[in-house]
Amino acid sequence: MSAYDEERLAELIAALPQAPATWVQAAQELPRARAELDRIVARAQADAGFRQACSADLEAALARAGYAPDARSLAALRAHLSG
Repeated sequence: MSAYDEERLAELIAALPQAPATWVQAAQELPRARAELDRIVARAQADAGFRQACSADLEAALARAGYAPDARSLAALRAHLSG
């Protein structure tokens, strides 16, 4: 890429509106949420009792284990654990 292209690209990026605060917050929370989901899935894979409890009643099993995932995380866990 030539210097002109890089300069023009920088100008275009600078002209973009600021990201909404909710987008910024979601982006900041995503690594923590992914790590928590990975820990839950790993535990379910390693612990047959936990896996069975999650299959029977995911929300209750997670609450007993000290997790409090949001609706989006619950949906992702259901999809991952069922498949």
